[in-house]
Amino acid sequence: MPEKLLYALARSVLFSMEPEKAHHLTLPALQRMSKSGLGGLFSKPADDPRTVMGIHFPNPVGLAAGLDKDGAYIDGLAALGFGSIEIGTVTPRAQPGNPQPRMFRLPKAEAIINRMGFNNGGVDAFVRNVQSSRFYQNKQGVLGLNIGKNADTPIERAADDYLHCLEKVYPYASYVTVNISSPNTKNLRQLQGADELDSLLAQLKSAQQALADKHKRYVPIALKIAPDIDAEQIKTIADALLRHKIDGVIATNTTITRDAVKGLPFAEEAGGLSGKPVFDLSNRVIRALKAELGNELPIIGVGGIFSGEDAATKIREGASLVQLYSGLIYQGPALVKECAAALRNVRT
Repeated sequence: MPEKLLYALARSVLFSMEPEKAHHLTLPALQRMSKSGLGGLFSKPADDPRTVMGIHFPNPVGLAAGLDKDGAYIDGLAALGFGSIEIGTVTPRAQPGNPQPRMFRLPKAEAIINRMGFNNGGVDAFVRNVQSSRFYQNKQGVLGLNIGKNADTPIERAADDYLHCLEKVYPYASYVTVNISSPNTKNLRQLQGADELDSLLAQLKSAQQALADKHKRYVPIALKIAPDIDAEQIKTIADALLRHKIDGVIATNTTITRDAVKGLPFAEEAGGLSGKPVFDLSNRVIRALKAELGNELPIIGVGGIFSGEDAATKIREGASLVQLYSGLIYQGPALVKECAAALRNVRT
């Protein structure tokens, strides 16, 4: 049975459940399939290598952070054919996240609202999960580890949490993503301000250099930013990225705007909106970043990719790689191969 038809049947069942329940059913099922050898049922993209941040990516289509916050399902997700897998966001200490319900589907807009709040088991458990995965043990591909701060850490001490996580995950990461753009941790986006960002990046860069010396291995750092920033903020962020020699930028996280979903059920729920409504917002940020950064620093494009053409648009706007999340929920695993095929002859 074709993958798209198979997923359409599965989606009808999954979408009859509460979103978080469906999430906790799907990922363990993928993991079990991988362990039993059934992961080969998914067709994989042809190799289309790209070198970004000094890393060899077997294809330019990655999984965005958020789907596997604890790194518990790496092997199952790897079976879907991604060119990279990003897991997290992880925080120094375990935390439950926000009260449920905290995830909502908006099918008419092909969107999701979540206010998960960095629910995770803490960085030590996260690292153990990475270490136990076949993907890591056998060096099967590119693994991004996404770090954040605990909800109860005062914003003026946020750097302490990021530095703690960076030190813990550094030996196991292909690259590390610094998430300062989730709308679901109070005041987190304040770190995108000029002074706060300058201080944070300076400390992260210093720690990165020390860790590279210690481990005899340089692990790139990427910064993940929000779509809800204006032209002046984009210039400020781009300038800071270049001055501190950060290795990449991921554009973008979810949006707090609701213009595209007004009047729909759940549209007024608090949290970050992802899916199709973020497509143009993230593209605007990618274009502006590209104008500021040129070829000095690569951009990874995220937000609203539901087709191969959507992925190609992200690259044409200035991204070097793309990542999927909500499109995967709505379209299914076949989207990975479709996007990879569409990007075979597309470069920034």
